[in-house]
Amino acid sequence: MAFCHLHVHSPWSFLDGASNLKHIIEKAATLDIPALALTDHDTVAGAVRFCQLAEEAGIKPIIGTELTLDDGFHLVILARNKKGYQNLCRLLTRSYSGSTTKRKGERSLNAAGADLQSEWPQSYFISSPEKLCLNRVELIELGLTGALEGLVALSGCRHGEVPTLILERRFSEAKEAAEHYLQAFGWDNFYLELSSVRLPGTRLLNRYLMELSESLHLKTLVTNNVHFALPEDFRIHDLLTCVRLDIRLDQAHPERRPNDENYLKSESEVKQVLKEQALMDYNRIIHETFELAQSCEPSLPDTEDLRPSFPTEGESARDMLKRLVMEGAKQRYGGSRSGSIDVKERLEHELEVINRLGFEDYFLLAWDIVRWAKARKIRCSGRGSAADSAVAYCLFLTDVDPISRGLLFERFMSLERAEPPDIDLDFDARYRDDVTAYVYKKYGEDHVATIATYNTFRARSAIRELGKAMGFAAGELDRFAKALPAGLPADAIKSALTAYPESRVFNNYTLERDHAKWYALLDACEKVAGFPRFLGTHLGGIIITGAPVTHLSPLQTAAKGVSIVQFDKDDIETLGLAKLDLLSLQMLAAVEEANDAIIQRNPSFNYYGIPLEDRSTYEMINRGETIGVFQLESSAQRALQARLSANRFEDIVASLALIRPGPIKGDMVEPFLKRRSGQEPVDYPDPRLRDILEKTYGVVLFQEQVIEIATVIAGFSPGEADRLRRVMTHGRSQQEMKAIGELFIKRAIKNGTEPGVAKRIFEMIRGYASYGFCEAHAASFAVLASRSAYLAEHYPAEFYAALMSCQPMGYYPLHVLVGEARRRGIAVLGPSVNKSFGRCTVEDISDKQDCKNGKAIRLGLRLVKGMSSEVLDRILKERFSNSRQEVFRTEGNPFTSIRDFILRVKPPRHIMENLILCGAFDELYQNTRRMLLWEYASARNASPTEAVGSTTSHSNSFLQDFSLIEKIIWEYKILGVGVSGHLLSPFRDGLRRQGYHIAAEARHLPSGSKVKVAGLLVRPHRPPTKSGKTVVFMSLEDESGIIDVTVFERVYSQYGHLIFNPTSPVLGVLGRVDHRGNAVSITATSITTPLSHLDLTTSNGYKTL
Repeated sequence: MAFCHLHVHSPWSFLDGASNLKHIIEKAATLDIPALALTDHDTVAGAVRFCQLAEEAGIKPIIGTELTLDDGFHLVILARNKKGYQNLCRLLTRSYSGSTTKRKGERSLNAAGADLQSEWPQSYFISSPEKLCLNRVELIELGLTGALEGLVALSGCRHGEVPTLILERRFSEAKEAAEHYLQAFGWDNFYLELSSVRLPGTRLLNRYLMELSESLHLKTLVTNNVHFALPEDFRIHDLLTCVRLDIRLDQAHPERRPNDENYLKSESEVKQVLKEQALMDYNRIIHETFELAQSCEPSLPDTEDLRPSFPTEGESARDMLKRLVMEGAKQRYGGSRSGSIDVKERLEHELEVINRLGFEDYFLLAWDIVRWAKARKIRCSGRGSAADSAVAYCLFLTDVDPISRGLLFERFMSLERAEPPDIDLDFDARYRDDVTAYVYKKYGEDHVATIATYNTFRARSAIRELGKAMGFAAGELDRFAKALPAGLPADAIKSALTAYPESRVFNNYTLERDHAKWYALLDACEKVAGFPRFLGTHLGGIIITGAPVTHLSPLQTAAKGVSIVQFDKDDIETLGLAKLDLLSLQMLAAVEEANDAIIQRNPSFNYYGIPLEDRSTYEMINRGETIGVFQLESSAQRALQARLSANRFEDIVASLALIRPGPIKGDMVEPFLKRRSGQEPVDYPDPRLRDILEKTYGVVLFQEQVIEIATVIAGFSPGEADRLRRVMTHGRSQQEMKAIGELFIKRAIKNGTEPGVAKRIFEMIRGYASYGFCEAHAASFAVLASRSAYLAEHYPAEFYAALMSCQPMGYYPLHVLVGEARRRGIAVLGPSVNKSFGRCTVEDISDKQDCKNGKAIRLGLRLVKGMSSEVLDRILKERFSNSRQEVFRTEGNPFTSIRDFILRVKPPRHIMENLILCGAFDELYQNTRRMLLWEYASARNASPTEAVGSTTSHSNSFLQDFSLIEKIIWEYKILGVGVSGHLLSPFRDGLRRQGYHIAAEARHLPSGSKVKVAGLLVRPHRPPTKSGKTVVFMSLEDESGIIDVTVFERVYSQYGHLIFNPTSPVLGVLGRVDHRGNAVSITATSITTPLSHLDLTTSNGYKTL
């Protein structure tokens, strides 16, 4: 016999557990504890990881929860078996259905930290419940119907109803409550929970619990209500409690624990407490605790019970899948080709693997979803390793032919790996939620759920939340948080203070003045690193189950209305379940927008007929003019394209794989470029490698190549080869890598390879395997990249208008896209209450000097800050009373004055002011934005007629309109771009006097020339490098376009704070012009802020100007 802790909290109790599961399990193992029950508040979110860690440590995992009832009392519930787990999930699901949205004392989501919310839309958060909708009466009813079968209830800690009433000396009510729980759960399934926590009143509590046990003949057990593994972790728990309660450490609160007693105690420590409380029968109590733990069985669900079943009519899923695949093969390959030996054998092989692993229904589900979307003209495409599958290709899930490309199915699925497939499907972002809604409707809400995600403590959020509880001033915390790199782990702050210049500045000037206090905060941040902070919804992952989803997990409802399970994608994978990722891709929305606009002007246009090797498109790509082009627009991609001289689709595929952190760090880019250009010979250690590596010039670029090399050279089966790739990819120790190498070389020699050659080949794949990219994924994205490049070259007005309409998206902000459109000779016109639609549109014009091709883009009203769909609908409805639909015309009933607009639309104040400030009324009132604001503001309290009746008069004509720079600044604040001009235009003369060139001039200077440029800072980033040194890549944008800047470590260490914690939106760079192929960039030697007086961050109203 040994003591078992049956009431344990982890960080999945959200701010009420101070030790991660790994530490809890490790501590339990050192104490020889045979079983643990995880009982987080109102959730089983940590159950999968808990079971995995516990089983690895030889500890029996018991899944439970500490349920919060509708009156605020707690009740600990454990699952005895699988049936009990199912009922536990149903119980929690039912309790969530009528819950409020915050646990007692927990502050609201809006107050919890800007950094957490900035990474996720509000609709993706699910707050912890304050109280759930279950009560004692409902529990009795559920018990009578068998809905509590397999569940064990413990009376709970001091928040439990029975203990609370005892401590309040309401003994008869405590007995009545115990009788109710007994009636609900039964004699064998309701225990009175004694406490081994040293607190005032514990002796009284335990004595009366024992008396109640004797009176009602109830079993007892003892717990320590564990909230942390070690006594020293109490400090972190107390701090997290203060965060949850939104109080400071120097403020008292009854929810704060008075001591460090709630740790994972040993059996002897528990016995000692019981002895102190004169409970001489402690051995029996500990034995009953042990017996309950022994009676509990593994309770996580069986995967087979949860796999979905696709509804078929008159045929099995296996037969239906084969029929659909063969029909699709005829469409994909043509009648004769579909019957060829290679296609037939490949499809039969894939179907055999799919069927043996039991995933035929999964493929049918994916087929059905894509079929539904395409029938409704919702643009979609598959990506990822699913594009290695010919079955997926023939089901029209993907658009890459893996047979023609020689892609290996085993990168996607294999019998040896026996893991669930993972199909990623991209949908037009505007309609992705419609697709998800279809899945819920067709397969039933009881069988469909979205996967959870957990937003964890990162550096910025930890600093702000823990610092507030520790009493730091909000301004100090904000400055410190902003001085840390975004996404930095909470346990990496100390190293960041010396590694990053922007952080180093704060360290030097602030932290050192109060070193002990600040470093206490940093120590606390390290402790909570990775702790889950909020439960949210995965951006696209769903599961479809055969049995009800509540056999897997409780269901909660997200703010956007979908039900979610409490497990994330890693948990789902661990359980062996297949998920579908229904992802939203803004580029597909932009492509559809552009396609519609092009067809309006050219009805014969066929997007799917776009050639993938159009000569003028490749010439544009080779000039590096790919801003806005899918996957080819980053500064690194533009620089690569300018050197690569791409002239075929395969070059695009390769470039997408090359510009990734791994290949860059692995120094794969330069060998590839040199071999392609003939500067370096292509060498194959074994002639059998030619067919595998010829298209990548002897460089191991793709993961599929590693698999094929192991198959051809070492005689591995494709499944064994993929396992080898996965092992090599996951950064094994030197000893493990040595063992892998010995196995590969041994098998290669046996397969007829010379020993020296075998060693050389292994070293080659060893160097590249961890950096290789999935070729199927690269090829999938390359199709969209090539077609979007074609649109940018041949239909730039329609393409860039579509990109602007779909903001935010892609790599660049709106003002960069507008600048690129202007560089291509397209005029960009501001929003107009009479000419603009919600989206950006193309107009034919000929009277603009900056319009070289007779087309202009009119910015849409959706871009106006604060614009609501309701106001936008009213504007369009009033202009087109005969139709609520947006059309490519401006006839109808235009607004004739600001008075007319207000009377008909009735806009709220903030929208009206923003429309005036961004120039949407300029065509009606030339140069009168200030006057319109003044009149609108002065008349707001009058009746509608009085408020605007004087706007056509000249009574306020003495008001001077905004200056050009004032107009531009307001346009940037409201639209994100200057319509009246670029932000730097009004300052150009002054900048020239300081020696600054425009970007277009700098690009034409000879290589090595010294130059000064200034521009808006765009997308600074620090990718990993082979040397480990920091190199910053960024761009500067001015009125002539964009130019890329490279900042090496020495300069970065001096000026990094200006780049990553900027005080001005405009940076000036002194540096050297560098030419590499067609690419032109500047290597910085110094950085400054030439326009530091500009402020684009405030928008408190026009009075600020």
